[in-house]
Amino acid sequence: MRVSIFGTGYVGLVTGACLAEVGKHVVCVDVDRDKIDRLNAGEIPIYEPGLHDIVARNRDAGTLKFTTDAAEAIGHGEIIFIAVGTPPDEDGSADLRYVLAVAAEIGKHLSRYAVVVNKSTVPVGTADRVRAAIERELGSRAVNVAFDVVSNPEFLKEGDAVKDCMKPDRIVIGTTSAEAVALLKRLYAPFNRDHERIVVMDPRSAELTKYAANAMLATKISFMNEVANIAERVGADVESVRLGIGSDPRIGYAFIYPGIGYGGSCFPKDVQALGRTAAAVGYQTRILDAVEAVNQEQKHKLFTLMQKHFGDLAGKTIAVWGLSFKPNTDDMREAPSRHLLNALWQAGAKVRAFDPEARHEAERIFGARADLCLVDEPMDAVDSAHALAIVTEWKAFWSPDFAALATMLKDKAIFDGRNIFDPKAVEAAGLAYYGIGRGRSVTRPEVI
Repeated sequence: MRVSIFGTGYVGLVTGACLAEVGKHVVCVDVDRDKIDRLNAGEIPIYEPGLHDIVARNRDAGTLKFTTDAAEAIGHGEIIFIAVGTPPDEDGSADLRYVLAVAAEIGKHLSRYAVVVNKSTVPVGTADRVRAAIERELGSRAVNVAFDVVSNPEFLKEGDAVKDCMKPDRIVIGTTSAEAVALLKRLYAPFNRDHERIVVMDPRSAELTKYAANAMLATKISFMNEVANIAERVGADVESVRLGIGSDPRIGYAFIYPGIGYGGSCFPKDVQALGRTAAAVGYQTRILDAVEAVNQEQKHKLFTLMQKHFGDLAGKTIAVWGLSFKPNTDDMREAPSRHLLNALWQAGAKVRAFDPEARHEAERIFGARADLCLVDEPMDAVDSAHALAIVTEWKAFWSPDFAALATMLKDKAIFDGRNIFDPKAVEAAGLAYYGIGRGRSVTRPEVI
């Protein structure tokens, strides 16, 4: 099967590489010449575990190609994916200019039947707008070419995107065309063997499914952070509460880890966009508004704890472990680290930071500045620092030498924004411990 994909970001590149891995002939197209040149040279512009090897293997085999030539890609694909960005507009709604630009480009060059697949996360009704954009261009050429538009949202987690693509838990296909369904079932057959994962629905339901899924997960995170803030005030330990409610199969353990808020390219954008979609039809999303408000406040949690500990932070140096919004990615979009660093700088503090993958992204975002030192090892960040902040729960941070930290940290304090440490172990080493929702009168929970 011949597949073309517009966009070589997380979604487009991972989707293209995984489809090539199962024998499809894939052409990925992007307007960014530098990115395409880097991909053709074997350089992957994002960090995603396992992606480099799959791209290299299929590029060498000739089943995965990269180009800036839109006409070539459209001529190649019997299935054409739109996987470009939909960044939030000034009012929080999804900006569809790139999606519609691709749709117009398809209309300019389409010469035979194809299925156009919206893979980008888009508001309800976008499939209709994509169809209209293609039809306008076809009309301007005075040609009559049949095509279908399908909503096929992605459900990839950064850091696990390759695994999620190769072993999806569901494949949502939004269309009323039997021909399009048959073609996409052929496309996804290698990922759909041991049990049926394909769910067929109308395009608008598929578009809403994506937003609803991310909004639900964001809601769980903000709810647990609310519980953590209550626990902190009543002397309970939110980690015990988490185990107690997570053992209920109706709730489960996923996405109920308290912390310093969610970030990344999906949850913040999609919660806001769903709210804007609702507002456009006269409905106020009170739950989603609260989810967003709690998340924004939670991102300031570590700084608030530091203010309580230090009082005046001017002249202090804070070691920061973790800059990416989650482990196993270099993505710092909407990352809690950005809120913390800016707050520390405004208070007159300096930062020494380490992240296993996000250093170059941090350099791009912050540039060179005297109050930021990016280092190569975790303990290098601690050197000459007054306190340590855990911002991202990379596995490399879970078992430090607390005795060494107690010797190196001038003010002997750890601010654990992800609750990865045992408070007793930290305090036994002579360090002050500040976690999220950790009551001081209770012991760490045990599961037997």
